[in-house]
Amino acid sequence: MDNSLLWVLSLTLLALIFDFYNGANDAANSISTIVATKVLKPWQAVLWAAFFNFIALILVGTAVAKTIGKGIIDINIVDNYVIFGTLIGAAGWTAFATYNGLPISASHSLIGGLIGSAIAKAGNDAVVYSGLYKVLIFIILSPLIGMILGIGMLILIYNIFKNYHPNKIEHLFRKGQLLSSALYSIGHGGNDAQKTAGIITMLLYSNGYLKYDGGEFIIPFWVIFISHLTIALGTLAGGWKVVNTLGHKLTKLKPVDGFAAETAAAITLHTVTHFGIPVSTTHTITGAIMGAGSAKRIYSVKWSISKNIIQAWIFTIPISAIISATSYILIKKVF
Repeated sequence: MDNSLLWVLSLTLLALIFDFYNGANDAANSISTIVATKVLKPWQAVLWAAFFNFIALILVGTAVAKTIGKGIIDINIVDNYVIFGTLIGAAGWTAFATYNGLPISASHSLIGGLIGSAIAKAGNDAVVYSGLYKVLIFIILSPLIGMILGIGMLILIYNIFKNYHPNKIEHLFRKGQLLSSALYSIGHGGNDAQKTAGIITMLLYSNGYLKYDGGEFIIPFWVIFISHLTIALGTLAGGWKVVNTLGHKLTKLKPVDGFAAETAAAITLHTVTHFGIPVSTTHTITGAIMGAGSAKRIYSVKWSISKNIIQAWIFTIPISAIISATSYILIKKVF
């Protein structure tokens, strides 16, 4: 086996390990509300979310994968060492956060990893700042949009169904949550699995298995397939500590609240995915949950826990970038 193929196989495996941990951490995003409202048992919710994570591959395009592949760092400086550093930074921080129950953004871990290894190799000029600025803007906008839509959705529902008996509303929205959770899981798979697909495709280009001459950045179907399959398996494994943080500790939810939060987050995700913006699904659903909770009463959200989550968000890109840059430097010295 030639050295190039060995690198590709090893780094593809590492990318899929990251993808798996992404699914495990983000399992909470897909199922926390539907578990918290007791619409489905945890194992049922996990199967439900994993299925829709997977079938997103035939429902969602590859715009996000293309952004990751050539819109964050200069593709011309990418080599196996850059990819290695990127994945160690991303997977390392995501695994640590999952183990400790922190609902961080695996997406931003990946972006931090790309930035760290790229700068370690070629300096600041290696970063595509137009793409990076878009990501940074949506670190702020995605939870805010989720929160605003969550508030708006709940207010709209309460006004439409204000004359209904509470028991009838609960029965209706227990069924509605199955739809909203499915829509969210499709959006999650469509945005997050595409990030791993972008990294693997970048690896194939840098090793000459795909040709890139400045034209269209093509994502092979088999790459999309294994990326979606792996994130679905990660969702099956579940990040149960994170599920507990989002589903039970952040605010108390009823089925109508869960429906509003999931629908708000799904609308946000499907919109930004269409435009190829790699947002944090964690940020989006957390903002939507906070919005749905605060729409009833501002103190129904446990803001001290929210503060801890936001701090984890702030540190994600810098920490994963530092791990990535360090990993790049060490692997270069070894090889």
